Amino acid sequence: MDDPHYLSGLQLTGRRVVMFGGGSVAQRRLPRLIAAGARVELVSPHTTPSVQGMVDAGELVWHERRYEPGDLRAAWYALACTNDAGVNAEICAEAERERVFCVRADEGESGSAVTPASGRHGGLLFGVLSGGEPLRSAAVRDSMLDGLHNGTIEDGRQPHPEGTLPGVALVGGGPGDPELITVRGRRLLARADVVVADRLAPRELLDELAPEVEIVDAAKIPYGRAASQDVINSTLIERAKEGKFVVRLKGGDPYLFGRGFEEVLACAEAGVPVTMVPGITSAFAVPAAADVPVTHRGVAHEVVVVSGHVAPGDDRSLVDWDLLARMKGTIVLMMGVERLPQFAKALLDGGRPADTPVTVVEDGTMRTQRSLRSTLDKVVTDAAASGVRPPAVIVIGPVAGLAPVS
Repeated sequence: MDDPHYLSGLQLTGRRVVMFGGGSVAQRRLPRLIAAGARVELVSPHTTPSVQGMVDAGELVWHERRYEPGDLRAAWYALACTNDAGVNAEICAEAERERVFCVRADEGESGSAVTPASGRHGGLLFGVLSGGEPLRSAAVRDSMLDGLHNGTIEDGRQPHPEGTLPGVALVGGGPGDPELITVRGRRLLARADVVVADRLAPRELLDELAPEVEIVDAAKIPYGRAASQDVINSTLIERAKEGKFVVRLKGGDPYLFGRGFEEVLACAEAGVPVTMVPGITSAFAVPAAADVPVTHRGVAHEVVVVSGHVAPGDDRSLVDWDLLARMKGTIVLMMGVERLPQFAKALLDGGRPADTPVTVVEDGTMRTQRSLRSTLDKVVTDAAASGVRPPAVIVIGPVAGLAPVS
């Protein structure tokens, strides 16, 4: 049977909306109402901690009591979400008398309105109803979002007005697994005319791009062939000034040892607008994928992320290795495989105990991921014996000795 409801977009900004019930349903529904600018009032004797957090933040007004007749006077919209069916029926009856549209969470067809499964994409807001089958609505909504994000469904976006630059999006692609890019990053990638991609960016995503999208290889292979940063900067600027939307796709997060801010500064100097999209950093995601928490209660109260580009003692080094050696917390060493012997020696010489646990995670989050667990005095020998190669993240500290019980 076709769904009989009439879909309409409500403008609730500044208008009074009353939510009855402060449980899990309210926890799901309130954020969108708040984001829509509604003047939300909650009527409930109790709330979940998350709803309480919204109250404490001043995002809504909480009346700490049960429903009372008259609560819907001057309301524009209501949601009956209590755990008492009789109370929900009373609320709906008052809404009918007051001519206020009302959603009934426990028995949707008894209300005068229903909440669709909704999604947002690039300025679009859409909803799906399926005649009382909420799981079906959600499934269709998710499929629509996936298609819009990966470009298989056209979003009808109009070209940029003549004389304006579409600009550059600096997108953090995450630690490697293509599913770990952010939703916004995936959406902008689907709109790209040009993609300037690093070697550690999630390469499978490039295969989903339309054939006409230009892909520029900006591979920065450690200790080998590398594209000049000046060339990368000029490529971003030139393509954008040709009227193309350029996505600079980087591994991890662009601002963590990714030279992302150098690219932002170059574009700004050239008058090219930049959109910054943070990414999931490999410094934390890769250890997590290998069951190594970089912090753990009672084990580590500090985390330091260190670049391995420069060896200890080098005049260019900005790292105080003696200070790191005296710390008791976690060191996450990025790009440190090539100079691991120097780093291990600096920490040992500085006083880090020889039995400090070390975990090396190679190809983190990828199909080829593998981990090596060792100690600070043995990790150099163990890594050489195991043939560890970059990219790898090295975790040094007590947390590296933790492991789930198998």
